[in-house]
Amino acid sequence: MAARRIPSLLSRSLSAPSTSTPHFLSPRKNPGRGRGVYRFSTAAALEETITPSVQISYTQHLINGQFVDAASGKTFPAYDPRTGEVIARVAEGDAEDVNRAVAAARKAFDEGPWPKMSAYERSLIMLRFADLVDKHRGELAALESWNSGKPYEQSAKSELPSFARLFRYYAGWADKIHGLTVPADGKHHVQTLHEPIGVAGQIIPWNFPLIMFAWKVGPALACGNTIVLKSAEQTPLTALYAAKLFQEAGLPPGVLNVVSGDGPSAGAALASHMDVDKIAFTGSTETGKIILELAAKSNLKQVTLELGGKSPFIVCEDAEVDKAVDLAHFALFFNQGQCCCAGSRTYVHERVYDEFVEKAKARALTRVVGDPFRKGVEQGPQISSEQFEKVLRYIKSGVESSATLECGGQRFGSRGYFIQPTVFSNVQDDMLIAQDEIFGPVQSILKFKNIDEVIRRANTSRYGLAAGIFTKNIDTANTLSRALRVGTVWINCFDVFDAAIPFGGYKMSGMGREKGIYSLSNYLQVKAVVTPLKNPAWL
Repeated sequence: MAARRIPSLLSRSLSAPSTSTPHFLSPRKNPGRGRGVYRFSTAAALEETITPSVQISYTQHLINGQFVDAASGKTFPAYDPRTGEVIARVAEGDAEDVNRAVAAARKAFDEGPWPKMSAYERSLIMLRFADLVDKHRGELAALESWNSGKPYEQSAKSELPSFARLFRYYAGWADKIHGLTVPADGKHHVQTLHEPIGVAGQIIPWNFPLIMFAWKVGPALACGNTIVLKSAEQTPLTALYAAKLFQEAGLPPGVLNVVSGDGPSAGAALASHMDVDKIAFTGSTETGKIILELAAKSNLKQVTLELGGKSPFIVCEDAEVDKAVDLAHFALFFNQGQCCCAGSRTYVHERVYDEFVEKAKARALTRVVGDPFRKGVEQGPQISSEQFEKVLRYIKSGVESSATLECGGQRFGSRGYFIQPTVFSNVQDDMLIAQDEIFGPVQSILKFKNIDEVIRRANTSRYGLAAGIFTKNIDTANTLSRALRVGTVWINCFDVFDAAIPFGGYKMSGMGREKGIYSLSNYLQVKAVVTPLKNPAWL
């Protein structure tokens, strides 16, 4: 893979794992609370769970610049997926909390200083925020991993640098958003204005809480909007911490409001609110349909959706099998398989299929599973008991459908939500494991004979988010990349997410694009202004 200019969020890394403990973690340990580092292929002794030294300081809603309790006074638990234990109780938002947050955002947009600031002044606040993120990277990374179960090294070394980079990228756009002068046939001066859309509602998922925060908050602020953001109920902690840093950076009250709560109450209230001008959602396709319906039935607010996927990863007959196995493994197992664009349909040419399967199995058997706060761990727990059980049901379905279970398929350990890295071969297109978004560490390997066949089969999916192609042949790469009906195609790489690269899907994988210049249009209105010209010197 080509070297990256900036720290990549998720691009493939070939660095060797270390065995030491991250410097930001406390030496304090809790006996009996989980496990340490394991290789799936060996029986390792149990080790004590590492306790992060970060303090959970922000558990209330942030509304109009103040941290406040839920209107109802209710709270809900935030869990450590390593153990299933409660690590905090967080304000539980409902319609009344959303109403308060929307009122604050509306007042900040209509009467506050934010949209009336120069774009340059707005960019400076965003840049100060990015500097604060760098300063507090350890705390944010620890909270992200503690609440979500992803490896600390992933959070600290990949996601937090990308998080800050995204805000610097959008800070750079703030003073470069402008309209056009348009020639007209008659004696008129015509110009277009690109205006902020108003109050933006944003609903982010649990698999990449901070990164999704940046994908949505960054362009909305650059365009001059105000925001009500609902975090995922599974992972509410880092959005609140980041919002506090925005306050320190000088963001005016009411510009960014954060409400914690579940989808059916807080999320539905935000999507259907009559004073919200735009809604952006990342999550499942099923929930995306509900968001779209609520938006249409309320005030027909604009909608951006980034939804599910079942991405094909195509290994062609000329592939170097060892490299293809390594990249396909990363494409599927990264982030515990909890990635919307995961390469979850691994299509392998029949000429190299048997060799690929054996080596994919061997790679899965050496995958390091354990406490995400210990260096060298590649795979932590799934996010929740619900997701854990869902993945195991899909594994059972694969076995019952007569796919060959090459390895894995069981719970890992006896506590928390860990699942063995699982590989299926002889998978057929009509099996559920080849059709549904599993969102877990389950690799399904399918066989194909020729390019025309794999194009047809890869496109026979209700999803169209992304695809991977592994080949040495530029003609094959060009043919596949143009034929696949997906929003992103990675050729001989996977999960390369630069701030400037747009991301979004075809078909039931969503509508609109996030990141890059394309995301700005999600948060802008275009106004045409026409003025008559009297005795113009030229037209």
